Amino acid sequence: MNAQIQKRLDKIERLTYELQQKTKPFEHAFNDKPDSLSWSLHQVLAHLVAAEKLSVQYLSKKINGINEVGNTGVYEEAKMVVVKLSQRLPFKFKAPTRVVESTTTYDSLASLFTDWHLTRQSLKQLLETIEDRNVKKRIFKHIIAGKLNVLHAIDFMYEHINHHLPQINRLLK
Repeated sequence: MNAQIQKRLDKIERLTYELQQKTKPFEHAFNDKPDSLSWSLHQVLAHLVAAEKLSVQYLSKKINGINEVGNTGVYEEAKMVVVKLSQRLPFKFKAPTRVVESTTTYDSLASLFTDWHLTRQSLKQLLETIEDRNVKKRIFKHIIAGKLNVLHAIDFMYEHINHHLPQINRLLK
């Protein structure tokens, strides 16, 4: 696997593992909502899994034509800075309809993390097929930023989880 991809994948794996360990003791509060307008722990985590699943599906479709697309450049790097900034600021965003429609209901925290693990395994298998020369190819599509590369995709997944951590931490109090 490409070293840049591996480094980012290791980072997101650590974050997901820490999240799983942090939430494990709260199985009893899996579906508890602080109020009628807020999401439960179940909904937040299921949203993260759905977003990652859709990203993996998109990447697996686009990887077939990887040799036909161009590389990302300075413009995409600038867009990614804006994406990262948007995820780090405490703003709320409406989840994209496609993500909402694809969000699964889970029976338990364990089943959710099992599904997430399977999704991550699919992502790893996909990333292992990307040759070094194709790392910068525009094969990922962000809902706002548009076409980005696979490194941006992994960075977005990481930032997206981090974006929801304050919300998760509030639910675990």
